[in-house]
Amino acid sequence: MTAEEGTPTIRLLDPSEAMKIAAGEVVERPASVVKELVENSLDAGAARVQVEVGTDRRQVTRITVTDDGSGMNRADARLALLPHATSKIRALSDLEQTLSLGFRGEALASIAAVSQVTLVTRCRAAGGCATGTRVLARGGEILEVEDAGAPPGTSVTVEDLFYNTPARQKFLKSLQTELAQLAGAIEALAISHPSVAFRFVVDGRERLDTHRGPGLLEAVRAVYGDEVAGNLIRVFLAHPLVAISGFISPPSLSWKTPSRVLVSINGRPVFSRQILRAIRGGYGTLLPSHTFPVAFLDLRINPARVDVNVHPTKRVVRVGGEQEILAVIGEAVRGSLAGKDLMPSVAGKEGARAARAGIPLPAPVIPAPDPAIPGGSPVARESSPAGARLTDMRLRQTELPTGVEGEESRVPELEVLGQVAGTYILARTPADDLVLVDQHAAHERVLYDQVTGRRDARPVSQELLVPVLLRESPREAAVLRELAPLLAERGFLVEEFGRDTFLVRAIPSVLGRPEDATGVQDLLGDIISGEVETPAEARELISRSIACKGAVKAGIVMTREQCERLLAQLRRTKSPWTCPHGRPTMVSFSRTALDALFKRM
Repeated sequence: MTAEEGTPTIRLLDPSEAMKIAAGEVVERPASVVKELVENSLDAGAARVQVEVGTDRRQVTRITVTDDGSGMNRADARLALLPHATSKIRALSDLEQTLSLGFRGEALASIAAVSQVTLVTRCRAAGGCATGTRVLARGGEILEVEDAGAPPGTSVTVEDLFYNTPARQKFLKSLQTELAQLAGAIEALAISHPSVAFRFVVDGRERLDTHRGPGLLEAVRAVYGDEVAGNLIRVFLAHPLVAISGFISPPSLSWKTPSRVLVSINGRPVFSRQILRAIRGGYGTLLPSHTFPVAFLDLRINPARVDVNVHPTKRVVRVGGEQEILAVIGEAVRGSLAGKDLMPSVAGKEGARAARAGIPLPAPVIPAPDPAIPGGSPVARESSPAGARLTDMRLRQTELPTGVEGEESRVPELEVLGQVAGTYILARTPADDLVLVDQHAAHERVLYDQVTGRRDARPVSQELLVPVLLRESPREAAVLRELAPLLAERGFLVEEFGRDTFLVRAIPSVLGRPEDATGVQDLLGDIISGEVETPAEARELISRSIACKGAVKAGIVMTREQCERLLAQLRRTKSPWTCPHGRPTMVSFSRTALDALFKRM
C-alpha cells in the first residue's frame, strides 16, 4: 500500500464473527431454532416429529428435534453444519421451482454459530447405513465426528443458545413468552402439515400431540379443540391462479386478533397482511369491526410465481399476480359462507366445554319483551325485571368511592331528562346546557377507577358456583400461565385442569354475577390475545378488559333512578371525560349552540 492510498478504515471481519452476525438474521429466539429444525425434518420426509424443550424455569436451556425422516450418512452429516451447505438446490434457477421449506443452507450453520449443537443421524437409503453418526459443534466449530448407534432419522439437540452473543440473549422475553412463541411455531407447522404427527414436550410434560392423518380437521382438533373444529366451514376452490383448501369459521366464532388465522402457501406457513385482509373482506358485513375469523387455509400456487427468498426466515413471501390471487381468496370465502345457516347457537360452544368436564350447563336467560310505561315518564320504556335486576347489580358494584369523594367534581350537577336508544342518557346542567352521556363509556370509567384504585389492596373476588372451563391452544395456554399471577392481583382464580385446560373458579367481584360462562371466556380470551410487552402493560390490559366487560352495556334500557345513580358515580371519578379506551363519556350542547341551531341568535 502506498502512502498516497492512506490507512484503510474498512477491514474484513473475522469469518467466525461474520457468521455470528449473519446468524442473528435467521435465529432470533428459541422459536426460530425450532422452526428451522422442524422444517428440515419435514423436508427429509418425516412422518413423525418430536420437539422436546428443557428449561431452568427462567429460560429455554435445551431444544431437541427428533424425526424419522431420511437421515444422513457420515459425509452429509459433516457437511450439514457448514455455511451454505444444502441438498435442496444446485443453481440459482432452482429457486424458481423449489417446494422445500429450507433450501439456502443457512439454518443449521447459523444455529451452530451461536450455540452447541449435537447432531445424531442415520440414513434410511436403500441398503441402509451400518451405523449412525454423531457430530458435535460449538460456536460454529466442529469438535467431534464419531460413530453412534441411532435409528433411521435425525435428532438435533441445541444447548447454550446465544452463549457467545449476549446482546441477542439480553433481548429474549420471559420464559412463558418464549414458550408461547415456540408453541405458536409448532402449531403453524402442524396445521400446514396434517399428514405428519407432531409431539411437543416441555420439561417432560406433553403439551401437544397430533395424530398423523390426511385430514386437516383432525390437526385443528388436536391444537384448538372440539369447539373450534366442530364449527368450521369447509373452503375449496380450484382456480387457474391458485387452489384454495381448508376451513373458516362462521361469523359467530370470531377473535379480537388474527392469531387464529393460519395460512400456508405450498405447505409453507406465511404471514401476509394482504391475505388477512382478503380473508376478512370475504365476510363483508358479517363480522363486527376490529374482529377476525378463525381460518386455516392452504394456497397452492405455481412455485415460479412465489418468491420465498425475500426474508432470512422465509416467513414473508412475495407473490406474482398478487391482486388477482387476493380477489380469488375473497371469492372463496364468500362462496363458502353463501347459503349457510350462520345463526349462532347459544349452547354450541358452551355445551362442548361443559360436557367434556362434566360441568352442568346453565339455561340461557331469555329476557321478556320490554313493556311501555304508561304515564308520561321521560324514560318511555322499562327493561324486563331480569334486566332491571342486572343493571341494579352492576350499579351496586360501583357504589364505592372511586377517586374524588369529598372533593368538588369538575362535572356539573346533571338533571336526567331521559334516555335515547337505550344507549345515551339525556341530561341538562343548571345553566340549561344539554348533555348526552354514553352509559357504557361512563360506567367503564367508573369501573376502571375502582379496579385500578385497589392496586395496593387485597383483590375482592367472588367464587363461581359453576367453574368456567377454558380449553386453549398450547401457545395461548403458555400466555395464560404467565398472566395468572397478574390475573390473581385483580381477583381471578385460574387453575390448570389438565393439559392446556384451565378452570376459572373466581372472578373480580366488580363483574357481578355472570349471566353465563361465555362472558368470562370472552373476557379472558381478550386478555390472552392482547399484545403486551411488560407486566405494567398486562395489568393495564386486564384492568381495561374488566371495566369493559363489567360495565352497563349499550342498548340497555335504564330507569331514571338508575341513570341518576350512574351519573353520580361518574362525577366522583378522577377522569370523567373519557372511558379507559379514550372515547368520550359525554358531549355537551350549550344553550348558545342550541339557539344557533334554531337561528335564535
